[in-house]
Amino acid sequence: MNKKHLESIANKMLEKPKGILAMDESNPTIAKRLASIGVENSESNRRKYRELIVTTPNLSNFISGTILFDETFRQEMSSGVLFIEHLKNIGILPGIKVDKGAKDLSNHENEKITEGLDGLRERLEEYSKLGAKFCKWRAVITIGNKIPSKACIFSNCNALARYASLCQENDLVPIVEPEVLIDGDYTIEKSYEVTKETLECLFHQINIFNIHLPGTVLKPSMVISGNKNNSRADYNQVAEMTIKCLSECLPHELAGIAFLSGGQTDDESTNHLNLMNKKFMELPWRVTFSYARAIQQSALKAWGGIDNNIVKSQEVLINRASLCSKASIGQL
Repeated sequence: MNKKHLESIANKMLEKPKGILAMDESNPTIAKRLASIGVENSESNRRKYRELIVTTPNLSNFISGTILFDETFRQEMSSGVLFIEHLKNIGILPGIKVDKGAKDLSNHENEKITEGLDGLRERLEEYSKLGAKFCKWRAVITIGNKIPSKACIFSNCNALARYASLCQENDLVPIVEPEVLIDGDYTIEKSYEVTKETLECLFHQINIFNIHLPGTVLKPSMVISGNKNNSRADYNQVAEMTIKCLSECLPHELAGIAFLSGGQTDDESTNHLNLMNKKFMELPWRVTFSYARAIQQSALKAWGGIDNNIVKSQEVLINRASLCSKASIGQL
């Protein structure tokens, strides 16, 4: 493990006023995105859409790194240049999603465990040689009737720590993503309780596995009421309770935080982040974004699969990226 290298990459990922763009949708997920605009889920259309994103003018002003799916990581753009080479050329760090997805947790109804540890060391060695600078692994925690269970939280946090250890062994910065799903009618207080329990378990496991914290980025969900709750918490309460939870759970040595948007609307994701940075200016770590839909969704609709709409779509995308960037320094 090259600790100085890990810290250098993590610092670039968290550089102000930038954030991380998540464009690592699996093929089934990108199929849903394309279907929403009536576009066939073919390799050429997936490439065209992702090329639209990375060729957006001035993207590197607001984006420090991009999480890719394996297909895109190995893929050439229409120009014949590899996506990862294009990203490097415009000053954006290429990263890679390495988990194999959330599968049913045995003997635990309605709960998931993320798989992908088998063979991960060899895959990481390859990705590192191909030019990856960081990785991502997502765990899923569901709030519901008598869940999450301790087994679900522990199993996922243990896997996140094992993944992070293997990443750092290969000089790749791990993004650890314990997502508490927004689906449900639960209160913000319940979200706080589950998020805190999850983060405490995660950092206990991270400590056990000797993870180098200054070379580690956390990608958490915000403390927020469920999307089916009729009396959802307002922007200020989400910002305050999220920062309170993180301050109680996270070690100061951690490189930083890059939130997922997790089903929030565009306005919710930017306003919550903006308030956190505006109201809490003396935090021990950088608090920024690692958004997917909150940056891409409106641009996807503007494109609609029509070549003549590419410039218009890129204008929408850079506007969203700019707003997220401003929110990451509390200047929205």
